[in-house]
Amino acid sequence: MNTDKLNFTIPSKAKMLSFALMAVGLLSIIIMFAVDKGDGEHYQSHTRAWSNIFIGSFFFMALALGASFFLGLQYAAEAGWATTIKRIIEAVSWYLPWGLSLMMLLFILGQLHIHHIYPWMESGIADKDPIIAGKIGYFGIFWWVRTLFYIIGWTWFTYKLRTNSLEADKLDVDVNNSYHWKNVKIGAWFMVLFAVTSSTSSWDWVMSIDTHWFSTLFGWYIFSGMWISAMIAITVLIIWLRKIGYLEFVTESTIHDVGKWMFAISFLWTYLYFSQFMLIWYTDIPEEIVYFQTRWESYKALMWTVLFINFAFPMVMLMSRDSKRNFFLLMFVGTIIFIGHYLDIVMVVMPGTVGHAWTGISWMEIGSFLFFLGLFIYVVLTNLSKRPLLVKHHPFLDEALHHST
Repeated sequence: MNTDKLNFTIPSKAKMLSFALMAVGLLSIIIMFAVDKGDGEHYQSHTRAWSNIFIGSFFFMALALGASFFLGLQYAAEAGWATTIKRIIEAVSWYLPWGLSLMMLLFILGQLHIHHIYPWMESGIADKDPIIAGKIGYFGIFWWVRTLFYIIGWTWFTYKLRTNSLEADKLDVDVNNSYHWKNVKIGAWFMVLFAVTSSTSSWDWVMSIDTHWFSTLFGWYIFSGMWISAMIAITVLIIWLRKIGYLEFVTESTIHDVGKWMFAISFLWTYLYFSQFMLIWYTDIPEEIVYFQTRWESYKALMWTVLFINFAFPMVMLMSRDSKRNFFLLMFVGTIIFIGHYLDIVMVVMPGTVGHAWTGISWMEIGSFLFFLGLFIYVVLTNLSKRPLLVKHHPFLDEALHHST
């Protein structure tokens, strides 16, 4: 093993790319706010611009949260196969504080009526809207308490999982693998917390944009999207690092297994996407179908595009064993699906904020995506460069180094 390649240094091209993406994205965001005057009838001034900021903030925050979940899951399940890629998972997960900080800023600006993404935040809305009046007790102070609980809880568990892993590396010998077993317990408790908060946070932060509407499947739907996005980011990062000479200790079988996760979770997302639509369509209850009426009337092309990219594309391209061992194909398909899931969040958010006035994917959506992508790349690569790429003390390290399927 080449020990010189255990410490990652950010290539100048990668750093310049992240800066360039952020610069182009920031310029696009500034212009977006300048030109987005609203149409007066369907949405207020700058609402589309703020919606794009929300979409970028939420998507990459959720992606990092999905990586935190996957990290905790590996410890709770005492899985050995992913030991050699733990530093990659940790680096992706540690974007979470950045993402949550941006989300918190958006929530505060919404409460101050700087933007109008959440209808229930409007002053006096309960007096004008009887449906929101019936739900107002769920929002208000109680909503802020839940939000702070999510942010503190997720950040603490992610921090402890990462810190214990790094502290173990500082020891010359860890006979009892004490830090690992601490993380097993922390990971198990994190699964309990995440099982509840992954759904309730999606109700609070995303579903409440369509305040009149509700779905019992919505939490799982958002969860599956964040999980597959995290797995794609991890997979692409692994393959890219291998290409530039790092991670020679990661076996082909390990990358194959990550590819299997990508393939499997794509089907989980598809199942939930279809189930939510089919059950609401079949029951035909007015307060439920309103969600899909707007999307079917004004976002039909986007709905079909999202379904094709995130279901048909991985099904056709990643079905065989060989395709999951073709690194170029895995990276290409993963990139396409990644974009598809970003479009999925666009489809979830825009109908509730801009409604029928939305004119389709434009430079506004692309520009804001580029800014958050650049920020994500920079933060993740910076985190990756701070510690060796291979864990030092782990009871399953030898198993992972010789992993073969």
